[in-house]
Amino acid sequence: MAALFRRKSSELVADTDPAAPPGDPAGGTGHPAVAGEAGTSGDPAAASETAGSRRPRGHTPSKKELGRSTPKRPSAHLRRPGAAPADRRSRKDLTKEERQALREERRQRRREATEGMRRGDERFLTARDRGPERALARDVVDSRRTVGTYFFGGALIVLLGSSAAMPAEVRLVANLFWAVLAVAVLLDVTLLCRRVKRLVRERFPASQERMGSLYLYVAMRSITFRKLRIPLPRVKFGGSA
Repeated sequence: MAALFRRKSSELVADTDPAAPPGDPAGGTGHPAVAGEAGTSGDPAAASETAGSRRPRGHTPSKKELGRSTPKRPSAHLRRPGAAPADRRSRKDLTKEERQALREERRQRRREATEGMRRGDERFLTARDRGPERALARDVVDSRRTVGTYFFGGALIVLLGSSAAMPAEVRLVANLFWAVLAVAVLLDVTLLCRRVKRLVRERFPASQERMGSLYLYVAMRSITFRKLRIPLPRVKFGGSA
């Protein structure tokens, strides 16, 4: 109880100016945060610094606090050239005939894209097949018969011949055939890559194509069956690339 009736120190009473306004820090009655805001009300940068000093240490300011807006995502017909503008109405708002027409339109676009990829049209090709260097590599591979096309058939024969039910002689022959087939595929792919590298340097001396990626492209196309290659081959066997 004695602490409640304790008188102020004479030094504290002397420092307090009774004539100061309530918001003045000299009067001792104003809040320091309010005084700071009042002093920086005309300066937005100073106000933001003052507000930032009251935030917790782990606070991350939002874009609204920083005065920036989030850019809107472009629509589909702006992101993909050739794509039809998206219908902003929901499917529930469309009639049965409109939904049928929309499905038919999408089906037609997919058919056009598939046919364009099969023809080798640059507008429909993926990044893996796009570029004059890739087209040249396809022509080099398609102009000759590759050992890689027989790789999967040989692997099936080896799988059947190396089973435990087969005699030892059959398993030995299957293993030898597998080794010969693997060496033949590697040799054939190496020759194809060397030819592609030479032609690319002759026809595209300023090309920025990475040769390692181009070699992998040649190898994958050489082991694919000719009728399953996309884009389809445009040169016949023995033709010039």
